[in-house]
Amino acid sequence: MLNNISFENILFLDIETVPEYPAFDAMPESFQKLWEKKSQRLKYQGEESSAADLYKQAGIYAEFGKIVCISCGFMNGNEVRLKSFYGDDESILLREFGDLLQKHYKHPDSLLCGHNGKEFDFPYIARRMLIHGIDLPPILDMAGKKPWEIRHLDTMELWKFGDYKHYTSLELLAAIFGIPTPKDDIDGSQVAKVYWEDKDLERISLYCQKDVLTTLQLFRKYQGLPLVKEEFVVYS
Repeated sequence: MLNNISFENILFLDIETVPEYPAFDAMPESFQKLWEKKSQRLKYQGEESSAADLYKQAGIYAEFGKIVCISCGFMNGNEVRLKSFYGDDESILLREFGDLLQKHYKHPDSLLCGHNGKEFDFPYIARRMLIHGIDLPPILDMAGKKPWEIRHLDTMELWKFGDYKHYTSLELLAAIFGIPTPKDDIDGSQVAKVYWEDKDLERISLYCQKDVLTTLQLFRKYQGLPLVKEEFVVYS
């Protein structure tokens, strides 16, 4: 079935998220109390960590985090073209990304693909759009749709073959299939520091684009296709 999917119809994407505030103490008091409730469920048995200590995990929750970068990639003939929407103003990057989806990915054959995208990237983007009052592009709006009408692919889900017992990282699958690893600079656990302390969005954008490229290359491996050579990858 995967071999029947045209690469030209797929937008590959990845997002980078951070806690919405630089530290627990910077949150409004009302949200501090809500995070204290949330963080109680994040503690391991017997762990003494405070809500402030656990705040570094807030970026993975759409209610307490924000998106600082959405990177996407697509095949254009033999080339891979990569682009990032990033910045401090989340509403701007979400509107720009939403415009891309509305203009170029509203056809019934259009698809979105990410690694763990169904569990993380796609719902996170949709939730943050709603928070900012942005209309959901049809390809992200799942309300009332039948399962076969949802145009989402997930390279992690495809690797499971129906097995729900474990998570398989993009880094591990890249190693298995001989795909150059994107983890040659930072990893997801360091993004918040690079954003809030180093203030280096360009570095985050490049890291995110590398993840998108790896996801695209992994999907090519699933289809039995050769990897795209580096000279045919266009970064922007």
